Formats: sequence, C-alpha cells, structure tokens
Amino acid sequence: MSEYKHGSMDISHQEKTFAGFIKGIIWLTGISLGILVFLAVFNS
Repeated sequence: MSEYKHGSMDISHQEKTFAGFIKGIIWLTGISLGILVFLAVFNS
C-alpha cells in the first residue's frame, strides 16, 4: 500500500461539480423567490 500524503489528490473535478451545485442552488432560490413575489403581487 502506498503512503498517503494529505493534499496530494487532484480534486479539480470535484471542485467543478461543487461549483455547479452551488450555481444550481442559487438559480433555484432566485426562481423560487421570483415566483413567490409574483404570487404575492397578483394574489394568485
């Protein structure tokens, strides 16, 4: 078994995936708030 060195793994793919999740959450939050404002303004 090889020696493990902390911080030596390539995590660029994981960083891109995490950034995508964060971007998706921000979009979903914005759309949800937009829908709530629309419903509040037009009493639907």
